[in-house]
Amino acid sequence: MVRVKTIDALRALTMFFMIFVNDFWTLKNIPEWLKHTTAEVDGMGFSDIIFPLFLFIVGLSIPLSINVRISNGEKKRKIFKHIIQRSFALIVMGVFMVNYETASEYGMIISKYQWEIIMAISIFLIWINYKKIPYLNSKAEYFLKFLGIIFLIFIAVVYEGSHSGETTWMKTSWWGILGLIGWGYLFNSLIYLLLRNKTNFLFIIFLFLMFMNVQENNFFEEIPAFKLIVGASNHLFVLSGILTSIFLVKSLKNRKENLLLKILFVFSIIFLVYGFAIRPSFHISKIYGSPSWVAICTAINLFSFIILFLLVEKTNFNRFLKPIRAAGTSTLTCYLIPYLVYPLLVLIDFSWPEWMIVGTVGLIKSLLFSLLIIVFVRILEKNNIKLKI
Repeated sequence: MVRVKTIDALRALTMFFMIFVNDFWTLKNIPEWLKHTTAEVDGMGFSDIIFPLFLFIVGLSIPLSINVRISNGEKKRKIFKHIIQRSFALIVMGVFMVNYETASEYGMIISKYQWEIIMAISIFLIWINYKKIPYLNSKAEYFLKFLGIIFLIFIAVVYEGSHSGETTWMKTSWWGILGLIGWGYLFNSLIYLLLRNKTNFLFIIFLFLMFMNVQENNFFEEIPAFKLIVGASNHLFVLSGILTSIFLVKSLKNRKENLLLKILFVFSIIFLVYGFAIRPSFHISKIYGSPSWVAICTAINLFSFIILFLLVEKTNFNRFLKPIRAAGTSTLTCYLIPYLVYPLLVLIDFSWPEWMIVGTVGLIKSLLFSLLIIVFVRILEKNNIKLKI
């Protein structure tokens, strides 16, 4: 199966902007429209559309990767095992990362910044793609993975955090970004593995998830709210990507890409109108995963895919993305590197000059920071150092 360049390009751009917006905490006096919107505000900023787009990309990739495995002769049992292992890895990473946010500054035998560095190193040791490193034999691989597990156990044992003013041990909390991706990937990959040739059933599940998303906000008082571990919004974004990918493959096979783009454009308008129509009943909120936010972000996801498909597949735009291409091929590595960089800067007592973190200059600094992270990951990639789950 031919690799769809648009998905890699969209993944690279999304990760570039994810690193960019995640650096906003270092800045001052930047426009409000770029930031995350608080739960009480009816609205959303640029930062609030990045994660939904990433979940959409996860969905785009699921049919392609599973179909490749099936075409290579893999049994469903082996694919199921791969899905479980990958989901478990993402969920574990997410739980550790989200607990760093509430780690005690002084309550542990190590500082929270040392704790964060050990966490990042452990993830590298356990989930690095050792098959790409020819100078390491299997014994070295098992030893390094074992060492990573020991490190994770150590920081879990010594952990002390604060949740709502109470001193606690590690909690799943909101699962963290990677944890949410893990649960979304798990549910939707299994659904696709079971129903991949039954698109109508996938549409029915999508509609049911839309109802769940409404009911999570207690719209119908007589019906109890329920979740599939995480909010329905996460599953909706992933499943919308799966459905888009299914029809993308069919359109490429039948050479009807233009028809697909027109259909996706119509659906993006429908979701946009629907999102604003229900806004009086469900105010736009990323924090609550409100139906209006989900609908509007789905419209943005589809429209972004259309624009990038036209640019990447129909023009030479892809060459302009070469500097950030590693963000599309070593995405997890790009996400993890800042968890090493930020604590190291704190431990060496580094601080940015005031003029570099204010306003427009600060935004340029964050853009360059994101680019440098990706360039560094590209260097690692060339040396066969890459996370793979």
